[in-house]
Amino acid sequence: MAHNAPLIRHPDGLAARITKALDKALIEVCEAHDELHLRVARASIADVLTILRDDFAYQQLMEIAGADYPDRAERFDVAYCLLSVTANHRLTVHVTTDADHSVPSVRSVYPSAGWLEREVFDLYGVIFDGHGDLRRILTDYGFAGHPLRKDFPLTGYVELRYSEAEKRVVYEPVALAQDFRSFDFMSPWEGAQYVLPGDEKADAAPPPPPPPPPPPAAPEKPAKAPKAPKAAPKATRKSTATKSAPKKTKG
Repeated sequence: MAHNAPLIRHPDGLAARITKALDKALIEVCEAHDELHLRVARASIADVLTILRDDFAYQQLMEIAGADYPDRAERFDVAYCLLSVTANHRLTVHVTTDADHSVPSVRSVYPSAGWLEREVFDLYGVIFDGHGDLRRILTDYGFAGHPLRKDFPLTGYVELRYSEAEKRVVYEPVALAQDFRSFDFMSPWEGAQYVLPGDEKADAAPPPPPPPPPPPAAPEKPAKAPKAPKAAPKATRKSTATKSAPKKTKG
C-alpha cells in the first residue's frame, strides 16, 4: 500500500556518501518508511552530527526522541531528527544506551538540544554528559521515576491532594485497592501466548437462563351479594259495599 505522505526522494548517492564520510562511527544505515536512518556509535554522536551539519547541510535539529526496549541490554534508543532546509530532506540518527552509560550532549552542535535533552532525561532517565543544566523539565519538583519507561506504573508512585489540615498540597504514596498487574511488554495485536485474566470464563458453558416468572394470577371476582327477597305486594283493600238499608216506601 502506498504511503499517505508526499513522496520525498533521497538525494542521489546520499547513503553511500554518508557511509564514506562517517567511516567507523557508522554502525548501520537503512531505509524505513521512506526515510533514511543511521545507527552510530554512542561516543561519536557529536562528531557525527557535526559532519552532517557542515558537510551535508542538515541545518536544523527538529527533535530528540526516546524509546524504551526493556528486553535489550541497552534498552534505550535516542533518535536525533535532522532537517536539511536547502535539500528539503529529513534524516534520523540513532544511538543506544542504558541507565548506567551517558550519551554525549550535542548542545555545542545544535543549541536547540538543550531543552530536548532535558525532556529525554526527564521521561526516560537517559544521562547526557556535558549538558551543564540537566534538570527535569516536564514533571513536577520532587517527582520520582521516569514516566515513559515501560516498567513505570501507570498510576505512578505518589499522588497529590490538598490537605485542609496543613493548608497546602501534599504528596502521599499511591494507595490501590488491588496490586499492580505484571506487565509483559507483549503487544496484544501479536497474540498473547497465555490466558489473559478473565479469558478462562469464555470456555465455560454459559449458565442456563433463569426460568420465566409465573404469569400473574387473574384477579378474583368479588362474590355477588345475595339478592334481598322481594317485598310482598301490598294487599288492596277491598271496599266492602255496605248493604244499604232498604228504602222505606211510603204507604
